[in-house]
Amino acid sequence: MYVTGRLPLLLVLGAVPVVLLSAAGIDAWLAAAGWVLLCLLAALADAATAPDPRLVGISRSQPRRTLLGHAVVAELTLRNTGRRTLRGRVRDAWQPTAGAPAGYPAIAIPPGESRTITVPLLPRRRGELRSEFVAVRSDGPLRLAGRQARLDAPGVLRVLPPFTARRHLPSRLARLRELDGNTSVQVRGQGTEFDSLREYVRGDDVRSIDWRATARASTTMLRTWRPERDRHVVIVIDTGRTSAARVGDGVRLDAAMEAALLLAALASRAGDHVHLLMFDRVIRARVTRVDGPSLLPALVDAMAPVEPQLIDTDWDSASVQVRSLASRPSLVVLLTAQDAAEAARGFLGSLPALVRDAHVLVGTVTGDRESPPARPDADDAYRAAAIARADRDAEIVAAAIGRAGAEAIADSPENLPPRIADRYLALKAAGRL
Repeated sequence: MYVTGRLPLLLVLGAVPVVLLSAAGIDAWLAAAGWVLLCLLAALADAATAPDPRLVGISRSQPRRTLLGHAVVAELTLRNTGRRTLRGRVRDAWQPTAGAPAGYPAIAIPPGESRTITVPLLPRRRGELRSEFVAVRSDGPLRLAGRQARLDAPGVLRVLPPFTARRHLPSRLARLRELDGNTSVQVRGQGTEFDSLREYVRGDDVRSIDWRATARASTTMLRTWRPERDRHVVIVIDTGRTSAARVGDGVRLDAAMEAALLLAALASRAGDHVHLLMFDRVIRARVTRVDGPSLLPALVDAMAPVEPQLIDTDWDSASVQVRSLASRPSLVVLLTAQDAAEAARGFLGSLPALVRDAHVLVGTVTGDRESPPARPDADDAYRAAAIARADRDAEIVAAAIGRAGAEAIADSPENLPPRIADRYLALKAAGRL
């Protein structure tokens, strides 16, 4: 049972008859108590005569997946299986981060008929968003009170990473086509595959001249090369405690996902095989043996429910998992944050096992540095000292990564994805991948 706003209004209006009865010699307190009792009896009778909301059947219609920040519409179809018209309100119990509106739509469903309610959603968090039930309120004839029922109608919406780094993909694909020999620009590097012969153009690398073909032709002929394909690229995203640190408008884990998606899209177009591992002490997500157009949907679907874990990552186990994905990967990209030398010992100790078999990139998301105020106070001085200490520790770790044979790349959430993609293209152009 519930009461509407009409009941308090009716109680207030009862002040007039109470005053009149008091003037007639009746005790004011007795008159007030009688009026309250009368209103309560009217509310109970109104609720008892309200149509039963449990006789409403509910079905859902909504997308199963959407991108973070994209608006979607969920539809509820309510069918009145009772014998009386049901008037009231309905509430779809989505969790707050689904972005459902705060209001409760009014409904009026004649017996045997259906009505469809639209619920606009604007997700504010990645992962699985759920609505376990729908609350239906049925007003009584007087609209003083009514009956309420909670009807099970589970709904699930998987919110995928937004992949905002997609805007960098067209320019990188154009450079990839140049490397692949689809334009007049050709490259040669150690480990590339012979593609075809063409006429020499001023500015070409003279080391690529094919002298035998030149002797047979009437002009200088040049060998063209294309980067090798079918290489294995393993992307490891650290989901341990350092991935929970906030950078910009999100956390490090979200920025690492953006970098992984951009690199995966580029490597897939280049003909390489991409493997994804999200790991701390156990596997949180794993995608392997998926190529072509199915790769990106598989990656975002696997990434969606993963959240940072407030535990230290076991990097020795992560190295074992990398080798299980690809016996001899050509490129291993570790998206993590190693800010302090003391905490990075386990990570640095695991690098030699990976560097022996592959080229290793270590990508780290850093926060944007604010310019110091013109007239700093004590808090600003302490903040600047802490930032300087963090930068020095990061430089020490980056130097240790370099000594181990890997390559460290650190940048802001917006700049890290294109920088890793550019480094992948550079390795392709140099024939090292």
